[in-house]
Amino acid sequence: MKITRFAPYLFVFLWSTGFVGAKYGLPFADPFIFLALRVFVAAVILFLVALFLNNPVAIARRDIGKSALIGFFLHACYLGGVFFSIASGLSAGVAAVVTSIQPVLVSVLAVKVLGEKLKGLQIVGLFIGLTGVLLVLMPSFTREIPFIGFLAITVALIGSTTATLLQKKIGSGIPLVVGTAYQYLSAGLVLVAIAIATGETSIQWSASFTLSFIWLVGALSVGAVLLLLWLLNTGSAASVSSLFYLVPPATAIEAYFLFGESVNAQGAMGIAITALGVWMVIKAKS
Repeated sequence: MKITRFAPYLFVFLWSTGFVGAKYGLPFADPFIFLALRVFVAAVILFLVALFLNNPVAIARRDIGKSALIGFFLHACYLGGVFFSIASGLSAGVAAVVTSIQPVLVSVLAVKVLGEKLKGLQIVGLFIGLTGVLLVLMPSFTREIPFIGFLAITVALIGSTTATLLQKKIGSGIPLVVGTAYQYLSAGLVLVAIAIATGETSIQWSASFTLSFIWLVGALSVGAVLLLLWLLNTGSAASVSSLFYLVPPATAIEAYFLFGESVNAQGAMGIAITALGVWMVIKAKS
């Protein structure tokens, strides 16, 4: 079996730990300055990786502009929206279910924007996957939803959807490592500006925050994001986006082992249904 077949599942695991990392780190830092520092460090790491690989760091201005646009939507809008919504009191479960609408939006828009074709099995799989996610996260809806948190997670949904389509349409020809570094650099400037404008620039360095920060930079900003962009460059937007359905169930399983949060029969059924929906989308592509 080719190692590339494991890449989607490695991506799901790494991406799902973002909620865990946020839970550990956000009590010690304001969301936008936290993210700004995270993406700046990730940019430096990727520029160094590019130099180590003898990849050109100086790329065409138009490619820097494209990377900056993708980075704005993927890192400033999506990550900023997720972090701010959780910091505002929105539960991770509700945040996950709102952003999990992304595969449906991407698949529908990809037909018009990218000229991709959806097979019947893919359409059915997308809605089965969404049903599974709803079953897993339904208990989270018992909490009151703060309006500002819901508004922020809606921005995150728009950001992730737009970034996915842009990466597929204009970003596939940009060198992966250095292009991602420019994404982070540009997004970091936006996040710093927002942090300063809102006066939220506090960070309390502690063991928990430091461990969370290291994981979010290494596993998420470097590992998961590079995997995501590589998957988009090599596969269809609909198939890659369907993987996001697996993130909330994976997070639920991690929360069970890390925080003792139980997964009831409904949650277990939802995880199985979600996995079936994603398998249908991927199977229809092959």
